[in-house]
Amino acid sequence: MSETSAAPGPAVPDEPLSLLQVFRRLESGPRGLSEEQAEQRLASHGANVLPAGRSPSWPRLFARSLRDPFTAVLLCLGLVSAVVLSWGTTAVILLLVVVSCVLRASGEQRADRSTAGLRELVANTACVLRRAHDDETPAAREIPVEDLVPGDVVRLGPGDLVPADVRLLRSTGLTVHQAALTGESAPVAKSADGDPDGTGPLHDPRLCFQGSSVATGSAVAVVTGTGGGTRLSAAHRPAGKPLTTSFDRSVQGISWILIRFMLLTPPLVLMANAGLRGRGLETLPFAVAVAVGLTPEMLPVLVTTCLARGAALLARTHGVIVRRLPALHDTGAMDVLCVDKTGTLTQDRPVVHRALDADGDDDPEVLRLAAAAAWWSLQLADVPTPDALDEALQAVVDEEALLAHDGDTALPFDPVRRLATVVVRTPGRLGTRTLITKGAVDAVLARCLLTDDERSALRALADRQAADGLRVLAVATAERPAGDRAVERGLTFRGLLTLRDELAPTAAEALAQLAARGVTVKVLTGDHPGTALRACRDLGLPVVAADAVTADGVDALTDAELTGLARRTTVFARCTPEHKTRITRALQAGGHTVGFLGDGVNDLPALRAADVGIAPREAAEVTRESADLVLAEKDLTAIGHAVAAGRHAGGNIVTYLRVTLSSNLGNVIAMLSAGLLLPFLPMLPAQVLVQNLCFDAAQLAFSYDRPDPSAAHRPSVLDPRELLRFIVGFGALNAVADLATFGVLALALREAGNEEALFHSGWFTENLLTQAVVMVLLRTGLSRGVLRRPGPVTWAALALAGIGLLLPASPLGAAVGLSALPGLYYALLAGVLALYAVGLVAARTRYERLRYGS
Repeated sequence: MSETSAAPGPAVPDEPLSLLQVFRRLESGPRGLSEEQAEQRLASHGANVLPAGRSPSWPRLFARSLRDPFTAVLLCLGLVSAVVLSWGTTAVILLLVVVSCVLRASGEQRADRSTAGLRELVANTACVLRRAHDDETPAAREIPVEDLVPGDVVRLGPGDLVPADVRLLRSTGLTVHQAALTGESAPVAKSADGDPDGTGPLHDPRLCFQGSSVATGSAVAVVTGTGGGTRLSAAHRPAGKPLTTSFDRSVQGISWILIRFMLLTPPLVLMANAGLRGRGLETLPFAVAVAVGLTPEMLPVLVTTCLARGAALLARTHGVIVRRLPALHDTGAMDVLCVDKTGTLTQDRPVVHRALDADGDDDPEVLRLAAAAAWWSLQLADVPTPDALDEALQAVVDEEALLAHDGDTALPFDPVRRLATVVVRTPGRLGTRTLITKGAVDAVLARCLLTDDERSALRALADRQAADGLRVLAVATAERPAGDRAVERGLTFRGLLTLRDELAPTAAEALAQLAARGVTVKVLTGDHPGTALRACRDLGLPVVAADAVTADGVDALTDAELTGLARRTTVFARCTPEHKTRITRALQAGGHTVGFLGDGVNDLPALRAADVGIAPREAAEVTRESADLVLAEKDLTAIGHAVAAGRHAGGNIVTYLRVTLSSNLGNVIAMLSAGLLLPFLPMLPAQVLVQNLCFDAAQLAFSYDRPDPSAAHRPSVLDPRELLRFIVGFGALNAVADLATFGVLALALREAGNEEALFHSGWFTENLLTQAVVMVLLRTGLSRGVLRRPGPVTWAALALAGIGLLLPASPLGAAVGLSALPGLYYALLAGVLALYAVGLVAARTRYERLRYGS
């Protein structure tokens, strides 16, 4: 908004208006509003709060979970099972769907509640001028920020958050931090008498906006916009993620693979049995059971359990709130992280870098003079708090140096003069005063006694420091007789001070962790490229000047050209929100899974476009509400832990899919072959259901598995094409083991009676045993010669094998048509399983060598 945007009251256009026009539109004046007027406006305009980002109710979250593609596949299978009166299969499928949706809805509701608790981290009062009655003098008092209305007159001082969009009436030395809106790391000068430069309301010196804060100075201003009428509110209206995320794309690809298999399987079974065996619709329940057997029924439950456990662990141990469960998978798949510099990698305050004399050599006396000037400005000029630069100077000089001079008078910093001056008593010289001036280089040099060549040389020295990403101040002094006015002329140049942005305490460690996990960091900032490169070097990122591209360079490129440039460029500077969004999408177009870490309103478009949006706890409320992950603690290393947790969960999901689908595909191929070779069904529908239930229960152990530590060093991506290649290859190997079992059964059952029941029992046992072998061997990494102590998956596989061996001979086995098997079968089956295990290890070794080069 602008000075002229009052919340839902009288519309105020964006073109610059005079102060009188503003007052007329707001129906207010310099004396502010009366209590009665304020109450009426509060009733009509509403409270000064951002539009309600109401958290969805639990039933709504549950209903949203039903739209998950995996869940939709299961529901379709359940419907088909009900049509063919396979009530047992229908009941099991519906139970799995309900459990999955309950887990997901409950986890996301907990995340919403945790995020809501962070809303308390904002100021809640404002100093307003109000009158009890129209004819009374206005009085200043503190009121809740939400009670502000358009037309109120407020006072602003150092450290205050700007409580609404305002137009300045009076100001003294006012500078504001508006990095949350524009990305600028340095405070911006504001003045009630300033002139707009035509570059937009955010750069109008007469306007301040909700979401910014006062760095120095003071002001009186009239409120022009509150609540839904502020510029901050305009950014609060998300239109949803414009692009599907990595998880969405993967789920859709895998779902279509499953749907094609399931649509193809029943007709094949029916046609094969009708054409070769003369069987009719009596095989339809078996065909549906085969389709169900191909489907990973536990997938929604297992995915939700893996992600919910990872999210709960992150919240408990690292203070990371996962607001959208699938975002944890995307975090694990992330291979590029784009970050805004200000407020994330660096803090909104400078630190002293060096103090230089006129020759560019270190000179601590320059720093002592500047620090003394900062100290006495605070003491003598009635400045409530020091600005960020003065705080940085005082922080590196001991108290004795600060008090070495006795202060006399002070002229505080003025954005117009761009100088601050103090007059102190000259030590050891009665009646003499020393004038110390510090400020912008050009402003100080213009007041020094220098030749043109000397002035040019000093300006070149300052330019070299600025080009290296440093802020530069000049310091000059002069001696004056006591009683003379503090005239800032005829000064002696003393030196330069360079300052850099203070780094976030854990930023360097966090970037090192991300690099170790294969995540490339890109810096997208509104700052000068030199400042961004300096911060990157200080944080340990290997960058040179050629690694920085400005917004002008981005504008000159097509989308295809930008995709190539974004891949090899580390720093993008002078970026607007539109540039950040375009770069993020270019990286996605290049095949990357992209995260974006930002804290300001200007980061919102890119945050929403990224696969994973991440915000720190100090971020603007609207940014936190739009993020997928919120860092509730001041620790950026939590991002690395989130990546590890995402890869942990993603690795377990990928392992489950590989094991389940390859085993299921092998069984389906074997069932189709058996249906053509045998005069009876290879397995009864009830037996298929019991087998699937046993395997599903064992597979839940993948949710609690401990992957190999090497899995955390590469992105865990659900790649449908790679998964299809894996399940076809290993599924064919599983089918060979099943067909070999047919031969074993033919040998072992030649002399036995009740051939059909024994075949069902033998194949039931072999299926569970081969699936147990696959669970262990495709998870533990034996191809690398690494054996780890038994975990949940190993114990679940042993339990599955025990059921396969014991159930056929038990009374429960008899209830589903199973019977005890002869001892010769077990001996022959052991040989088949041994050969199958050797084949699995060899196949996995070859697969990992081709895929990972190891």
